Amino acid sequence: MAGVYGLLAVLLLFSANCKAETCSEPSIVPSYYTTSDAVISSEVVFIVEISLTCSNGAQNVALYADVNGKQFPVTRGQDIGKYQVSWSLEHKNAHSGVYEVKFFDEESYSLLRKAQRNNEDISTIQPLFSVNVDHRGAWNGPWVSTEVLAALIGILVYYTAYTAKSQIQA
Repeated sequence: MAGVYGLLAVLLLFSANCKAETCSEPSIVPSYYTTSDAVISSEVVFIVEISLTCSNGAQNVALYADVNGKQFPVTRGQDIGKYQVSWSLEHKNAHSGVYEVKFFDEESYSLLRKAQRNNEDISTIQPLFSVNVDHRGAWNGPWVSTEVLAALIGILVYYTAYTAKSQIQA
């Protein structure tokens, strides 16, 4: 029986050490990437990376992201204070423009999820911070494919040569 209590004590200590910290007065340095070529990809990929510094020195901050009402987990990088979130959309659903990515800590994220479950107004729940991602749209390739252009040029060259030959023989 003592072994069970010892195991329980170890698990409690481990879970206490795994608890995320709360970040006060966050300072961020964001960077982002979005897919710009629809020809070689089936979806637009959005990647947001941030460097987070908290005034209270918190380094083990659990973050969650919200983009247009859809939540995503935020992964913590190997470097202290580095975080990343990514998601993808089909090209037809990924309009060009600014996407606001709201970042929540554990406490505000649980409030957000509770409000969503209860169909309450979520606009009153403030994120820890936000990052604006400017997606300029995806390039769908040239209006005319190179194969069609090459065929048209070939037909034009053939027609010009045939016309010139006909005029020389006449």
